[in-house]
Amino acid sequence: MPQTTQQDSGRGLWYGTAAYGIWGIFPLFWPLLEPGAADDILANRMVWSLVAVVLMLVAQRHWSWIRPLLRQPRRLAMLAGAATVISVNWGVYIWAVNNGHVVETSLGYFINPLVTIGFGVLVLKERLRTVQWTAVGIGAAAVAVLTAAYGQLPWVALTLALSFATYGLVKKQVGLSGLESLAAESAFMFPFALGYLVYLEVSGRGTFGHTVAGSYGWGHSALLVVSGVITAIPLLFFGAAAVRVPLTVLGLLQYLAPVFQFLIGVAVFHESMPPARWAGFALVWAALALLTWDALRQVRADRAGRGPAGARPAAAGGGEGPGGPGGGGGGSG
Repeated sequence: MPQTTQQDSGRGLWYGTAAYGIWGIFPLFWPLLEPGAADDILANRMVWSLVAVVLMLVAQRHWSWIRPLLRQPRRLAMLAGAATVISVNWGVYIWAVNNGHVVETSLGYFINPLVTIGFGVLVLKERLRTVQWTAVGIGAAAVAVLTAAYGQLPWVALTLALSFATYGLVKKQVGLSGLESLAAESAFMFPFALGYLVYLEVSGRGTFGHTVAGSYGWGHSALLVVSGVITAIPLLFFGAAAVRVPLTVLGLLQYLAPVFQFLIGVAVFHESMPPARWAGFALVWAALALLTWDALRQVRADRAGRGPAGARPAAAGGGEGPGGPGGGGGGSG
């Protein structure tokens, strides 16, 4: 490999690590926006995400994709659907982090690749290899164990995984880059988010711009603005990584985000992890290890020109990420 290519690959690795690392430490940011409620934080994030991404597009003079997109109603409809799904993902993630469920959010992004595979089979009619079926079966067993451990379905994790997998499936059909997609999705969300912020202000629940005694202050308002910036910046890093490193590397890097989230939940927020939950997480990690091993084995086989005939493998998860990991573009959380 030429030296310049090696250097480019090295930069791509750092860009990818930065993207997933930022997505992974999101649980440290959202509590800073309290006492703002999750709906207030979410609406502000939607509004300021559009502002941030428009500024980035202006800086890059990257507008040529907009006019062709506006002439394609089907793609616009899919982007509207993607915007709706990622709004659910963001809202649940913010609520969960600020209500003591950081570990469960990490579970959602750990099981996201397994849910993505399930979508590949059910929706795209992809065929799985035996190892992939085994991993999905272990993942299902893990959900059963965790349901018993939590005393109910881990609905936060399942909602995050299902919404992000759905988002990835729609984004796969749309075919826009992360920054372009976030711009379009934010544009769809903007009028609703802005209208909701006006409603919050009128009803006395809004927290942006309050500087009177006993209220939130400009520091709080600045952090709400930053929520849009930190939504857009990891996408720039991810985009820079995606053109410099193989997808297999990105597929491995995607696990950084839920690993960081899990460690933050346990070590920083001291969330409870009784033995039954450890057992459930261990099953999830075993399924992911099996899935990763199979994906790497398949890549080596394909490069050697001896991949198994007839099988069209489902995607192992990956792509943009935790709002992070999973096939998307909005970022994990």
